[in-house]
Amino acid sequence: MTFGGKKELVLKQRTEILHALCSSGSAELLERILDILLAHGELIWEEYQDIQVPVLPEAQGVGLSFSGCCSNLEEKKKYQGTSTQILLTQRPSLVSQLQGCIDGALKALVISGHFSSADCDDVRLPIHTPSQQARRFLDHVRSKGELAAKVVLQFIQQKQESGSQLNEDTVTPPKELFKYQKKLSSSVSAQSCFLSTYGGTSHMSLDDIYTEGQLELSHECVDVHGPLGVEDIVGTAGTMNKEADTVLVSGDAGSGKSTLLQRLHLLWARGAALQDFLLIFPFSCRRLNSEHRELSVQELLFQHCCWPDREQEEIFQFILDHPHLILFTFDGLDELKQSFSDEHRLCCPTQRAPVHILLFNLIQGSLMKGVRKVVTSRPEAVGPVLKKHLRKEAFLKGFSPSGIDYFVRKHHRDPTVAAKVLESLQTNTALLGLCHSPVLCWIVSQCYKELLGCGEGSPQTITDVYLMILQHFFQHQSSQSTLGIGWLQENLETVLHLGQLAFEGIATSCYIFTDRDLETCGVTEKDICMGFLIQSKDMSSTHSQRYEFLHVTLQCFFSGLYIVLSNDTDRSTIPKLFEPKGMREADLRSTCFSACLPSTYQQEQVLEGESTAVETLNLQITATFVSGLLSQRHQSLWIHCCPSAVIEKRAKQVVRCLSKGMQKHFKSIPQPVEGEKKSMHAMPGFVWLIKCIYEMQESRIAKDAMSKLEVDHLKLTYCKIGPVECTALAYVLQHLKNPVGLQLDNNSVGDVGVEQLLPCMHICNSLYLRNNNITDEGIRKLIAKGVQCDNFQKIALFNNQLTDACTQHFSHLLKTKQDFLSIRLGNNNITAEGAKQLAEGLKFNHSLQFLGLWGNEIGDAGAEALASALESSKSLVWLSLVGNGVGSAGACALANIIKNSTSLEELWLTENCITRTGVECLIQALKHNTHVKSIWLRNNYLSLEEVEEMAQRESRLVF
Repeated sequence: MTFGGKKELVLKQRTEILHALCSSGSAELLERILDILLAHGELIWEEYQDIQVPVLPEAQGVGLSFSGCCSNLEEKKKYQGTSTQILLTQRPSLVSQLQGCIDGALKALVISGHFSSADCDDVRLPIHTPSQQARRFLDHVRSKGELAAKVVLQFIQQKQESGSQLNEDTVTPPKELFKYQKKLSSSVSAQSCFLSTYGGTSHMSLDDIYTEGQLELSHECVDVHGPLGVEDIVGTAGTMNKEADTVLVSGDAGSGKSTLLQRLHLLWARGAALQDFLLIFPFSCRRLNSEHRELSVQELLFQHCCWPDREQEEIFQFILDHPHLILFTFDGLDELKQSFSDEHRLCCPTQRAPVHILLFNLIQGSLMKGVRKVVTSRPEAVGPVLKKHLRKEAFLKGFSPSGIDYFVRKHHRDPTVAAKVLESLQTNTALLGLCHSPVLCWIVSQCYKELLGCGEGSPQTITDVYLMILQHFFQHQSSQSTLGIGWLQENLETVLHLGQLAFEGIATSCYIFTDRDLETCGVTEKDICMGFLIQSKDMSSTHSQRYEFLHVTLQCFFSGLYIVLSNDTDRSTIPKLFEPKGMREADLRSTCFSACLPSTYQQEQVLEGESTAVETLNLQITATFVSGLLSQRHQSLWIHCCPSAVIEKRAKQVVRCLSKGMQKHFKSIPQPVEGEKKSMHAMPGFVWLIKCIYEMQESRIAKDAMSKLEVDHLKLTYCKIGPVECTALAYVLQHLKNPVGLQLDNNSVGDVGVEQLLPCMHICNSLYLRNNNITDEGIRKLIAKGVQCDNFQKIALFNNQLTDACTQHFSHLLKTKQDFLSIRLGNNNITAEGAKQLAEGLKFNHSLQFLGLWGNEIGDAGAEALASALESSKSLVWLSLVGNGVGSAGACALANIIKNSTSLEELWLTENCITRTGVECLIQALKHNTHVKSIWLRNNYLSLEEVEEMAQRESRLVF
């Protein structure tokens, strides 16, 4: 039959062929055909990769025969070239042969070094049938290259020659499990593919809007740097405790934790990621709060996630038997009403217990050991008791500058609108800083019309942004094209109804509300339709509807509005709000809302007696909004909504609370040790007060606060300082009376944060910004401002993202400021070219005392350039070139500094490539210098005998 005749026959029998391929419910028939097409060269590899075959249980073929299809394979051998080609041309027979000995073949590849354990795990996935595992194996081998292919062919040949076959035990899930997996993935996909807005009346596709945030491992993990992807969350990178099962993703409110989990769920449901896991069970801790029954693990899984249609016991037994194939996710551990505890141990998965006890035991591994768990939480709710049960911890830091750009462009399909929004953000760096928080970036993008129409009144504070979204939502429901000046008064009833609901909820740590709760606070259908509330997806609820605010920060905002505008709040509310423990203790029993809470919850609160960290945090967020709402800038909004005298009185209360809070921090500053500077190590509560002062936007309050702060050094390390906090710090610290050293190490300042700090640069004599993800662009702006500041004398930038490009700015700084004392640029990406650029500035500088470049790559050429510039220096006291690839040529050049310097005391050359020749140069130079105290030379290219000999000759050499 001619080719044309065959093609015509295929087209004529298209329906029968499709029926035969699809009726079995298995992909096996299609995959066999693809194998044959590949083997005969009728299908190229790229075309094969484009055909996505879903993973289905293996079934018998229907109506198609494959006899004789592989008869020409032996003939093909005569023109086969490489082993990888053989894998293609003999693919059908290889798939058949490998099904009995996959594990043996994997072992051979691991021994030969071609396969990692991750590769093996990917092939062994139980979700694949034996034939699919064989195909996956061949695909992996082909990607590894010719040598790997040879190993496989040799292995198969040895097996054939010995006549043996390895019949390994493989995991074979029951058929009902595949049906359950399909139902579960369908359910997970449906719940994950959209984000609700306007109270659920509008939806955004997660694909259309999702933008990756900056996800990084904890600071304790020194072996891994850079951002993580979704797969890395459950990967091996950054593992601190291999015995633990729980991964924690922490981040501030609005940093995108829930959306990250939603993305993770969706990718799994589509088969695009996390395919090592056969089943994923997603939980919301907020919704688990509503579960007051005692449950077993089986009831928790099936009732709160997805109910199996049949064979529940068989499916649950499979989960128990194969925990490594299962993933649990718990979103919002911080919103659970009980603080984490490992005191109540539970080991039996069939034993019933309160939900929080089940959750705590799952996290610590007492229950369902081996099941991987991913938990999200705000950092404040994560204590040492929980941390000891963590496999690893990652921090979600919100959007990077490029992330903001990407998000805005995805949010606005019209590129002209997107460009205008981004241009508006670039001209308002305070607002740009706010947009590092994904929830705030969404608000700003959502309110682009209000943003572009506000001119010079562009939002500066978080309160400004939330007032903008408030107006936007009312506008969205209004029949008028624009809202009038009295828009708030027109919607005051809705604000107060929702405000009371939010306030009562915050006071009692309640985030999901029943119809009865809404009725108690007077919330009407009209109020619900405004879009600030959405229906809660509470799968365990079979009766009344439940509601929650779009975001917890929006609940805090409405709570703040209620405190400012309501006639029903006690005059002690604001003072207690700034003392969160007092707020909770006083208001829990006094509010009418507590009567609507289940008695079990009230009993729990009496037993616990203390507020959890997140309750305190939500009250602090509310207090921040109250500060902003009572700012002079917004008081015109409250006309006709609340008597002016009441507003003024409440504003004065806030000012007194802020002053009192700052004084409390100042009094805690210890007296300095004799000879040392007075230092204040600020706590997170101090940063919160600073943010409240900034929200008020009244310089007199900032001046008053700073007039009482008398320290030489202000330490704010590990305080979660991002661009938003930098804006607030600069606003307040610029009013300090005396210069201060500002230490912001190990935060998330970034380039935008650096720009926000510029207004207070004149008061900083030293700036420490180690490990803050700062790039050359941030340094350009920092130095441009720094050269104008008389007090600025020291900078430390260890472990950032700096390259040679930044050194031209430091060179300019050294030439310009003849009183600059210290530059520390360790662990960046500076090479010999950067060192040469730096040397140009050093030639003209007569003040620098400390220069740190450890952990870069300057080599001999860089060391020689620096030595030439510094050999006549009369100010340099300390120089570090640790771990820079410096050899003996560089050491000999540096010896000239030692020979000529009258100021140098320490030279650090540890972990370089210096041999005996270089050390001899240093020894000779030391004969001319009695001022140098030590030269550090550990871990260089020296033998033990050489080290011993030279240490005896020169005691100032440290090996």
